[in-house]
Amino acid sequence: MKSGSLSCILPCNRFPVQLMSQVRVYTSNGQKKDLGSEDTNRSTPEETLHKAGIGQDMTNAGQKQSFLKEPIQVKVKAVLKKREYGPKYTQNNFITGVRAINEFCLKSSDLDQLRKIKRRSPHDDTETFTVYLRSDVEAKSLEVWGSPEALARERKRRKEAEIKYRENLFRNQRLLREYKEFFGNTKPRSSAAAMFFKGPGKVVMVAICINGLNFFFKLLAWVYTGSASMFSEAIHSLADTCNQALLALGISQSARTPDPSHPYGFTNMRYIASLISGVGIFMMGAGLSWYHGIIGLLHPHPIESLVWAYCILAGSLVSEGATLLVAINEIRRSARAKGLSFYQYVVQSRDPSTNVVLLEDAAAVLSVAVAATCMGLTSLTGNPYYDSVGSLGVGTLLGTVSAFLIYTNTEALLGRSIQPEQLQRLTELLESDPVVRAIHDVKATDMGMSKVRFKAEVDFDGRVVTRSYLEKQDIEQLLQEIQQVKTLEELEAFMLKHGENIIDTLGAEVDRLEKDLKQRNPDVRHVDLEIL
Repeated sequence: MKSGSLSCILPCNRFPVQLMSQVRVYTSNGQKKDLGSEDTNRSTPEETLHKAGIGQDMTNAGQKQSFLKEPIQVKVKAVLKKREYGPKYTQNNFITGVRAINEFCLKSSDLDQLRKIKRRSPHDDTETFTVYLRSDVEAKSLEVWGSPEALARERKRRKEAEIKYRENLFRNQRLLREYKEFFGNTKPRSSAAAMFFKGPGKVVMVAICINGLNFFFKLLAWVYTGSASMFSEAIHSLADTCNQALLALGISQSARTPDPSHPYGFTNMRYIASLISGVGIFMMGAGLSWYHGIIGLLHPHPIESLVWAYCILAGSLVSEGATLLVAINEIRRSARAKGLSFYQYVVQSRDPSTNVVLLEDAAAVLSVAVAATCMGLTSLTGNPYYDSVGSLGVGTLLGTVSAFLIYTNTEALLGRSIQPEQLQRLTELLESDPVVRAIHDVKATDMGMSKVRFKAEVDFDGRVVTRSYLEKQDIEQLLQEIQQVKTLEELEAFMLKHGENIIDTLGAEVDRLEKDLKQRNPDVRHVDLEIL
């Protein structure tokens, strides 16, 4: 059987078996020769068997002789040996001074003798910061403590001391409060206290004072007249006072500085307080008003003179209206600063504390009108059912307000996205930068109180990043370094040196993009750019 350049004889006990394939040998001058290929003139099967039987030895000898005479040129691809990175290699990692002191139980004076390296800072307020080689820090810790066992004992001792300190922290804070109460607190007014003299804090404090007075006078009017509508109004004012006190607590808590347990701060405390306030309005205001109205319908009783009730309602209308105007002016000013309409600012719950005051006072003005109307109908007709219906109307109004507050604050706490137009502007800023090839998985979350967290996966253009690095280099000196590379070791050292610098350039480009995003939109406080 013959096929192409492959000649094969089937196995048989009478004929020898030979496998001949085409062999090409490349010489140093680039010529090639075919060994073992068939002739242009095909022979008969008998001649093939004759050649296989008789000329086998001559063919093998000729092939061996030709292989020995012709030089073989083999091209070998130079590949660096794969490096095994173990724990020893990670000793070249950098470590900050704070971590060196905390993790290796060192003092700041111990670090003065170590090698200091300036690196690009990840923080906005500093351009560079000092780091140390981890191997140097480990060697210094062994020099200070003598052995790894002694270092481990010191770490355990400090850990136990830290746990004990945390356990006694609450007791120490309580003792400090008792000390201040006994000797007087001479500490200057904090920033949290100053918040109640401007903006939403001022609105909340004004509302607390006015609603507290309204509750006191409405309660006296209810005791004198026994009106169900007046009782609902008194409960309404009490609910407003308690809820606004809760808002004041949320404002003070939101001013706390971030800590390791809450790295993004406590700004959501305003939304939490507003959410609890909405639930309180529903439970205390709407619930008791409905209850008292239903009791009045089931067991009606005559109402005493309503003259004093009308006077108190008139005063309540004036005071609640004044608080409502204060809240409206504050929301208008804030909405104008954000470039939003009054309705958008309220619906998006940009300022939950002022929103609660606005809605509570608006409900208070309407409920005063409802209560006065129903009490007037009762006075004219002598039918106490109108007064009970007024109580049910006030409860329904409070239930509507509480449902709106619960919905808006829940949406804010869940972390909703920013407006599409605002997100589009941030996306266009990234895509228009030459260093960015594409962006994916863009997310911008409103964290509340004009704080936005932006996240995107960025596909960087390596050519632009490399060119940005080369523009800062001396090209002639770089060319000389390239010409001096002769061995694989020198090539590896050259690539490692400039490769690390290019990575640093990429990090600088990320910092620049984050800074541009924050400058374009001041509401963006946290930017997370992931490199694809």
